[in-house]
Amino acid sequence: MKALVSVTGRMAPLDRADVDTDQIIPKQFLKSIERTGYGQYLFYDWRRAGGFVLDEPGHRGARILIAGPNFGCGSSREHAPWTLQEAGFDVVVAPSFADIFRSNCGNVGLLAIILPENDVRRLMDVATQAPETEAVVDLEAQTIVAGDIRIRFEVEPFLKERLINGWDEIGLTLRKLDRIEEYETHRAAWMPAVR
Repeated sequence: MKALVSVTGRMAPLDRADVDTDQIIPKQFLKSIERTGYGQYLFYDWRRAGGFVLDEPGHRGARILIAGPNFGCGSSREHAPWTLQEAGFDVVVAPSFADIFRSNCGNVGLLAIILPENDVRRLMDVATQAPETEAVVDLEAQTIVAGDIRIRFEVEPFLKERLINGWDEIGLTLRKLDRIEEYETHRAAWMPAVR
């Protein structure tokens, strides 16, 4: 996964609570276990109905999604964070997330930030009223700056380290490659080979 140190970009407001993973990526598009091919189906049903906020010219190309509480509820599909990433989002900010969704975000390199509702509302207001405003999400400093708003956020230290270094599960394993190889050279000959 790519490293995520800071993100500079416009914000897109999704002022809805309880956005579940089937709304993020409807089940009929889950025909592959690959991480690509989903971005075009992000919020498919809402976009097909027309007048969807993310389709407004000022929000196209946004990299930071500002959402309502309980974002990513529903099933545990990893496709939801993949879809958000492929659609161009690197950060999702909300008052709360479904635990499995938030964990899946970290596993694929999408930063899910929890903020108090009043801070989310302030960011959503900027995204709605001044969509041209670029925000900076600095993971190292753990801050979001948008216009004259500056907000500090918390992030688990291990997740922060993983995101900054671009370490997914495979990357974490490869960091111990020397120990794995050392084990393999001294492994009893009668044991099955891993290679």
